[in-house]
Amino acid sequence: MKDQKMEQKSTRKVWQDKAYQMEIPELLRAVESPVETGLSSVDVAKRQAEYGSNALEVEKHSSLLEKFIEQFKDFMIIILLAAAAVSLFASHEWHDAVIILLVVVLNAIMGVIQEAKAEEAIDALKEMASPDAKVRRNGNVETIKSHELVPGDIVLLEAGDIVPADMRLLEANSLKVEEAALTGESVPVDKDIAPITLEDAGIGDRKNMVYSGTNVTYGRAVAVVTAIGMDTEVGHIANMLAHAEKTKTPLQRDQDRLGKSLTIMILAIAAVTFVVGLLRGRAITDMLLVSISLAVAAIPEGLPAISTIILSLGTRSMAERKALVRTLPAVETLGGTQVICSDKTGTLTLNQMTIEKVYFDGKLQDRSVEIPAENPLLRSLVLANDSKLDGEGKLIGDPTETAMVQFALDQHFPLQENESKYPRVQELPFDSSRKLMSTFHPMGGEFLFCTKGAPDQLLQRCSHIVENGEVRPLTEEDRKAILSENTKMAREALRVLAGAYQICNAVPDSPRSEEVEQNLIFAGLVGMIDPERKEAAAAIAVAKGAGVRTVMITGDHAETAQAIAERLGILPMGEDNRCHVLTGAELEMMSDEELEKKVPEISVYARVSPEHKVRIVRAWQKNGKIVSMTGDGVNDAPALKQADIGVGMGITGTEVSKGASDMVLADDNFETIVVAIEEGRKVFSNIQKAVQYLLSANFGEVITLFVATLLGWTILQPVHILWINLVTDVFPAIALGMEKAEPDVMQRKPREKSSSFLSNGVLESILYQGVLEGGLTLFIYWMAGQYFHEENLSETMAFATLGLLQLFHAFNVKSVFRSLFNGNPLDNIYLNGAALLSAFLLLGVIVTPGINQFFDVTPPSLMQWAIVFGISFSIIVFVEIAKAIFRTMRKQA
Repeated sequence: MKDQKMEQKSTRKVWQDKAYQMEIPELLRAVESPVETGLSSVDVAKRQAEYGSNALEVEKHSSLLEKFIEQFKDFMIIILLAAAAVSLFASHEWHDAVIILLVVVLNAIMGVIQEAKAEEAIDALKEMASPDAKVRRNGNVETIKSHELVPGDIVLLEAGDIVPADMRLLEANSLKVEEAALTGESVPVDKDIAPITLEDAGIGDRKNMVYSGTNVTYGRAVAVVTAIGMDTEVGHIANMLAHAEKTKTPLQRDQDRLGKSLTIMILAIAAVTFVVGLLRGRAITDMLLVSISLAVAAIPEGLPAISTIILSLGTRSMAERKALVRTLPAVETLGGTQVICSDKTGTLTLNQMTIEKVYFDGKLQDRSVEIPAENPLLRSLVLANDSKLDGEGKLIGDPTETAMVQFALDQHFPLQENESKYPRVQELPFDSSRKLMSTFHPMGGEFLFCTKGAPDQLLQRCSHIVENGEVRPLTEEDRKAILSENTKMAREALRVLAGAYQICNAVPDSPRSEEVEQNLIFAGLVGMIDPERKEAAAAIAVAKGAGVRTVMITGDHAETAQAIAERLGILPMGEDNRCHVLTGAELEMMSDEELEKKVPEISVYARVSPEHKVRIVRAWQKNGKIVSMTGDGVNDAPALKQADIGVGMGITGTEVSKGASDMVLADDNFETIVVAIEEGRKVFSNIQKAVQYLLSANFGEVITLFVATLLGWTILQPVHILWINLVTDVFPAIALGMEKAEPDVMQRKPREKSSSFLSNGVLESILYQGVLEGGLTLFIYWMAGQYFHEENLSETMAFATLGLLQLFHAFNVKSVFRSLFNGNPLDNIYLNGAALLSAFLLLGVIVTPGINQFFDVTPPSLMQWAIVFGISFSIIVFVEIAKAIFRTMRKQA
C-alpha cells in the first residue's frame, strides 16, 4: 500500500508529502515563498508551467456510439444476434428475428443511459472547487480564481470559505474546519500550526493542514499552498475513482455463465441431432431446419428483456420506498448482499450533535430533565455561544454550539428574550490552547461573565460552585465528583463541555484570560454526541436476522465509534469489544493479505482514510462476499464505486458520493437499505422463477425434438416452436416477475457469491420438469397416432399440449419447493391474465380458419381437446408430487 502511494506521488517534492511534519521556517525555505509579500508574478508563471492548473482532471468520456457498441459485447447478446441471423437467413422467420433484435437494441439503449449517469461522479468532484481565493501576491492581497493557485501561494482564510487547495497553516486564529465530507469526522476540527511528529499521520490527525473542498466554519488563518489539482487529497480520490476496478454484478455473471452453458449445450444437441437425422436417411435441408428449431427452442431469447423488465419493476417498487436505483443490476445485487460496510456520520447517525446528558446541582441526568430558564448552566452555554437563528428559524453555526442552543430551546428557554436582556459587549474568543470561550453581558449595574469549554481547563479556573441556586466554595470532593462524571460520560463517547459564570463590576477594554477567567462559579457539565438514528438499530437487527453483517466505518475516534456501534447493536453491549475495532493507523501497518484474514473479526473501523475504505471492501470481496458500501462524503466515493453495490445518501450526500453510487437513499435512512435488500431478494427470486420457467419450457422443447428425431418422428415444425416461444414465454415470465415476496424471504441466509440462478434446487427442477414436459408431449403425440391415425392431428395435439403444459407449469414455479396450494394459487392476477392471454393466442391459431392453414394444424374435437387439457394439467400434479419428495429429502438432510 505504501509503495503504491509513493509510486503515485513520485513527481511530488519532498516538502509536499512532509509539509505537516516540518517547522514553518523550514517549509517556507523549501517552498521558496515569502509570507509577507507572497509570490511574484514571475514566480507564479514558472510554477503554473511546472505544476499546471489547480483543477481536477476529468477522464475523457466515450461517445454515445462507443457506449452503444460496447453493449453488444455481452455473451448472451451475441447468442441472441446469432439466433436472429439463423431465424432470418436459414428459416426465413423474419418476425422472430425482428423481435430478438428489438430486445437487444432496447437493452443496449438502457445500458448506455445507465453508464452515462455513472460518469457524473468525477464531474461532480470538479464542481467542488472554490471559485475564488484570497492570496498575497506581489506584496498585495488579491482575489483570484482558485484554478490559478500554485504551490507556494500564501492564502488568507476566514469563516465561510471553501478551502481551495491543500495547505499548511502558518497562522491560525480560533480556526475550525468542517472536514466530514473528506474524513467522516462529525464535528469541525480545531486547527493549529504546531508540526505533527507522528510518522504517516492520517488526514484527520493533521491539525496543521487544511484540505481542498473542506469548509472553514470559525476563525481566520494564513496558509501556504502545498498541493493543487490532482495532487490534493480530493484529487487523489478522483484518481481512485477513475481507476476503480469495474466488476460485474452477480446478475451479469450469472447471465454470462448461463449463456456459455447454453451455447455448449445447443451446439452439442444440434450437432448430434443433425448427424442422427442424416444417419436415418433424412434430407440435409430437413435436418438443418430441425437443428435450427432446436437452437431456437434452447435459447431463452426473451430472458435479457424479461430480466430488464423485472428489474425495472423492482426499481419502481424501491423508489416508492425511498430507494432510488441508478443502475438496474443493483436491484438484484442488493438481494445477495452479505456485508453492509456503512459510514457512520449521517448514515447510522444523524450528523447532528445532540446533548444527551446534563450534570448540575450534583446530579447527572438525561436530556429529558426539566431545567428552569434561569439555570446558570443553561444561561452560560447559550450566552457564551456564536450560534444564530436564520430568517427561517434554523440554527446556523458550529455543530457543538448549535447543540447547546437547541437543547436550551427544547427546554423552552426564551432565547431572543435573553439575547436582548443580556447583549454581548465584550468577549474572549475560543482558543485551542486554553479551550475556553468567554463573553461579557450587562446585568443591571454589573456584568454577567459567562464561560464554556473543556471541563479540565475550566475547573482549574473555578473557586466556587452553584447548587440549587446557592453559591458556595468548591471543595476537593466537588472536583473529584465533577471529574468522575466527566470521565463517565467520556467513556460513553460523549463530548463533554462545562459551563461557569461570574458577576463582575466592569469590563476590561482588552480582556486577558489570566485576569478575567479566574475565580469562576462552576455551573455544570453537558455531554453530547452525534446520536444514532432511531430506526438504525432495528434495521441492523433485521439485517442480522437475514444473515447480513453490518460493519461501521468512520473517521471518528475509536472510542466514539465503539460506543455508537454498541448502542446500535453492531457490537454486543457490556463486553470488551476493543478487539473488534481497528484504527486507520493499525490498518496501515497491515498488508492486504493480513487484512483479508483479519476482516471477518472486525466490526468497527475508526480514523480511516479513503484508501482504507477501499481496502476494507476489497478484503471482504476476497473473502467471497457480496459487499454493499454506504456513505455520504467525498471520502466515501472510491469505496462506493469499488463495492458490489454503492449506496449514497440523497439528503446529506455530496454529489460526488451520489454519482459514484448504484443506489441513493432519498430519506438518508439506514432502514431503507434493509427494505431494499428485501426487495432485491424478491427480485432475484422472481428472476430465478422466470429462468426456471423459461429453461424448463425450453428444455422440454429440446427433449421433444431430440427424442422425436431419434425415433424418426416429425412432431413439431419450426413455426410451431417459434410461436410457442413467442406467446408462452414472455407474458407468463414477466408476470412471474410480479410475484409477491415469499413469507420467509428475510429469514433466509444471503445466497453465496458462487451461487447462480440455477442454485438451491432450481437446476434439478429445470431438468425433471423439462423431462416431464417433453415426455408428456411425446406421449400425446404417440397416443394420438395410435388412436386417431392422422399425422397432422397428432402434430396439432402435440403443439397444443406443449404450449398449454408451459402455461400450467408457470403456476408450478411460483415457488421452487413450496406447494402451490399452501396459499392462494391464483393470487397473482398478472400471472392469471398472462396465462389466459397466452392460451388465447396459442389456441387461436389452431381454431381460426386461414391462420390454422398457415400453421399447418387441424382443430381437434371436443374429446381430443379434453385429452389435451387433461394431459397439460397433469404437469401440476406431477410437480406437486416431486416437490413433496424434495421437501422430505431436505428435511431429512
